[in-house]
Amino acid sequence: MSDIKKNQLRKHKRLATGLFFFMAIVYGVMVYLQHQGSEAWMGYVEAFSEAGMVGALADWFAVTAIFKHPLGIPIPHTNLIERKKDDLGQNLGKFVKDNFLNPENIRPYIEKLNVVKWVSEWLNKPASQKILEKEIINLTQKIISDLQDKDVEQFLANKGTEILREIDFQKISSSGIKYFIDKNEHITLLEILLPEIKEYINESQEMILHRLSENRPFIAFLAGRKISNEVVEGLIKFIDEIESDKEHFIRKKLTKNLQGFSEEILVSEQWKEKFEKLKQEVLTEQNLRSYTDDAWQSIKGLLLQNLENPNSQLQGYLQSNIQKLSHSLIDNQDISNRINSWVRHFLYRMTLKNRDEVEALISSTVAGWKGKELSEKLELEVGKDLQFIRINGTLVGGFVGLLIYTLTHLFI
Repeated sequence: MSDIKKNQLRKHKRLATGLFFFMAIVYGVMVYLQHQGSEAWMGYVEAFSEAGMVGALADWFAVTAIFKHPLGIPIPHTNLIERKKDDLGQNLGKFVKDNFLNPENIRPYIEKLNVVKWVSEWLNKPASQKILEKEIINLTQKIISDLQDKDVEQFLANKGTEILREIDFQKISSSGIKYFIDKNEHITLLEILLPEIKEYINESQEMILHRLSENRPFIAFLAGRKISNEVVEGLIKFIDEIESDKEHFIRKKLTKNLQGFSEEILVSEQWKEKFEKLKQEVLTEQNLRSYTDDAWQSIKGLLLQNLENPNSQLQGYLQSNIQKLSHSLIDNQDISNRINSWVRHFLYRMTLKNRDEVEALISSTVAGWKGKELSEKLELEVGKDLQFIRINGTLVGGFVGLLIYTLTHLFI
């Protein structure tokens, strides 16, 4: 593209310069012919060509002075682009800021934006859904792969310790016991244990007799078997009473004691100290580290496996949600309006907020360019059109000179 522009610039320069030399030749011929034998029309042609040369030279000087020193001579107020590069950048930045990045120009444009419509139309295409799905998967895989395992594991251990230490174990324990009582689970547990206790007592008759023989050998010798039988029978009878009587005092006593224990845990300073000690001694990073290491490795492996498998539940979930998003943006006008409103407000606010940064960016960018290169680039972009100024200057100058010459001979 740059070669095409260079060729076009050279072509138009030759055309403008050629027109100047044509005027010079015509002028020279007219001067020569008038010395040989003057004709009235020759004066008009001479005036036209002479003024055309002046116009051509004047506009050549003006156009050239913008980009370089004419004929390499450092004439004041020439080579403007290179010499005034920094001023040009500042003025350009200020011009863009004042004339483009203002509320009057920004608001009408932003209010016309319908981002949701564009996104929904794009998302509604199966090919676009595949592209988005693939990009999300690739991005997620890269993020997971780039994560340093040690850093993640340390983070999980730190946050896990921090979260667990913030838990009010007093309140949780007290609430747990109350829930246990409210659901009558303590009675259920008691009823499960009572048959086991009876069986244990039956199996322990010989142990009772043995203990009696150790502590009271004389009594055991006289009536040991009878006493042990009565003890066992009495205990079993007592347990049977607890089992059959739903209002037995043991049941009520157990409930009352558990309720008191629940209240004690909640308000007791002693229990508070115990739980705090438990947190400090048990809930440490070192103790949690093995769990967080295993958890992260398991989660990481599972995620990567599901991301690589096109038939995995994760990819199926992603596909279905992309489709749902597409349909929601199309069908739910309320969501569309809210998103568009948010996007418009955000763009409007951010554009106005960063007007000065845009101005500074333009100024610093232009200031960072090399003056000569900037001048050459600008000449390459607009120089072709500026050559028409030279051509027009030649022709307009010629006609003005002709007009002056004509009026002079008519009225003077």
